[in-house]
Amino acid sequence: MKAVVSIIMGSTSDMPVMKKAADYLNEMEIPFEINALSAHRTPEMVENFASNARENGIKVIIAGAGGAAHLPGVVAAFTTVPVIGVPCRSSISIDGWDSILSILQMPPGIPVATVGLDGALNAGILTAQILATDNEEIHKKVHIYKENLKQKIITANNDLTSHKYPFRVQ
Repeated sequence: MKAVVSIIMGSTSDMPVMKKAADYLNEMEIPFEINALSAHRTPEMVENFASNARENGIKVIIAGAGGAAHLPGVVAAFTTVPVIGVPCRSSISIDGWDSILSILQMPPGIPVATVGLDGALNAGILTAQILATDNEEIHKKVHIYKENLKQKIITANNDLTSHKYPFRVQ
C-alpha cells in the first residue's frame, strides 16, 4: 500500500485537530501518511517533501498549521499537488485568526484550498471528493457518508417531537 494523501502539520501539538482528517481517510480506506514538518524549523525538509510529493505518489496534501501558519503556503509554492490548508488554534495564535488569514490570503498563482478553523474533518472530506473525481469506489463511499449525514439530521429532527411544550404547534 502506498500513500496517496499526505497529512502534514507544523507541530505535533496540531495532531488532535489533524487526527480528524486521518480518521476520515482511514474510514474511507484511502492510504495516507502523517508527518510533522515545520516551515520555520525544518524549511529544507518542507521543500524536499513538497518538491517530491507528486513523484512519490501523493495526490493531495492536507497541511495543518497554527500561529503564523506558513506551512500550507510554503508547501504550495513547491508543488503542483493540491494543498488543503487547515488553520489550527494554538497556544501562540490570536484566537485562530492569524492562522486563518495566513492560509487563506495566498498570492495569485499559489492557491491553497482553506477549510475552517480546526476543520480537518472537512479537509479529509474534500480530499476524498477530489480523489473521487476519477475513482468510483471512493465516490460511492463519500456518497454513502453524506447520505448518513442526511439521515442523522432526519433522525434528530424526529427526536425533537419528544420535547413537549403547551404552546408548541406540531
